[in-house]
Amino acid sequence: MEQEFDKRCDKLRSLMQDASVDAYLVTDPTNIYYLSGFTGDEGLLLVTEKGRYLITDARFETQIQTEHPWLEYRITRNYLTEALALCEQQKVVALAFEETLTYQIYDQLDETAMCDIVPLSGLIESLREIKSPAEIKKLKKSCQLAKEGYQYILEHVQVGQTELEVALELDYFMRKKGATNASFATIVASGTRSALPHGVASPKKLRSNELVTLDFGYFLNHYTSDVTRVFALGEVPSKLAEIYQVVATAKQATIAAIRPGIETCEIDAIGRNYIKEAGYGDYFEHGMGHGIGLSVHENPYIGKIIPTVLQPGQVITIEPGIYLPDLGGVRLEDDILVTENGYENLTDFGQEYRQI
Repeated sequence: MEQEFDKRCDKLRSLMQDASVDAYLVTDPTNIYYLSGFTGDEGLLLVTEKGRYLITDARFETQIQTEHPWLEYRITRNYLTEALALCEQQKVVALAFEETLTYQIYDQLDETAMCDIVPLSGLIESLREIKSPAEIKKLKKSCQLAKEGYQYILEHVQVGQTELEVALELDYFMRKKGATNASFATIVASGTRSALPHGVASPKKLRSNELVTLDFGYFLNHYTSDVTRVFALGEVPSKLAEIYQVVATAKQATIAAIRPGIETCEIDAIGRNYIKEAGYGDYFEHGMGHGIGLSVHENPYIGKIIPTVLQPGQVITIEPGIYLPDLGGVRLEDDILVTENGYENLTDFGQEYRQI
């Protein structure tokens, strides 16, 4: 992994050069991990033309020596002073910073830095869009775990359980299997609550003749999946069974069009137009998807407003939905790898309409 982190820093330096800055102060913990592998929750990372320096406190020294013996680091209580000292030693002219920099630190920078300070967001995020083979391997493992988790719920869910109980049962199973955290509060929304796009699990009990929406994602080796499935507890109203098929067809049509070079707004339009032509356009108002990786929401965003050209190595979600107030809703979501020649569905499981 050392070489992987080094390559990422080299790519960042190339972007820094294009932006006419010679140092970058990284404050977002996810970006710090991406460039160094450091998993501690306190510290800064300074990337310069000559090196990469992790600046943190003594609590993490043993961790760094054990997990990252190749990583150059500084132990101090005053992160910013150390970062600026390194900048001065290396005659840094322009120091860039991320949008996650707090105002307090910015104020200190503004007062004490001997170089220009430049706001420059999005550089690392743009690198994170394109996954390396090692990252893709980790994402595939995360998606495989999602498959196991969904199958577990199908085998154990019962009428009378609360939505919260289902969410907790899934959480326990996933953690036993090696997941570190849920990437968001697991959505379990049943009955009319399934019409809530983000119906976080509640004390409501599952009842017969209802749809259940399960939207979940878990981190495994730092990378997350993001999957939504819907199943029926017995017979449900025909309208709900109908919209399930509409959403499933819209999703598959959207996925089938994924390839390098197509714009995200075109992808969005395919599924959105299908839902509109089926008579449910007013009941699908959110975007079609987003990137995933070290975070559950990354670039690119798949919607009708901001056009982005898809590239090989991106991993995106496709998640159309229809939400009928006072009746219920359906959202189906898959994680898709953009390949050189098209796509690979990393979550190609549980696609059929399932009645329990």
